[in-house]
Amino acid sequence: MRRMFSFLIGILVGALVGSTVALLLAPESGEQLRGELRSRGDAFLADVRSAADSRRIELQSRLEELRVPRA
Repeated sequence: MRRMFSFLIGILVGALVGSTVALLLAPESGEQLRGELRSRGDAFLADVRSAADSRRIELQSRLEELRVPRA
């Protein structure tokens, strides 16, 4: 469990460093860049919500299957 947590922290730190470098080296103006980041962030959140909803539906279905007594 500790290794998994360390791995996830490493991914987050790497993503943060990478995004910071990308922002500093971006050829766009600040306003354009903020707009692009906002739209990408919104798209990412929509994807995450969609995946979470799909998984929730899948797990609820599985839970209902497990709750039905077997004959």
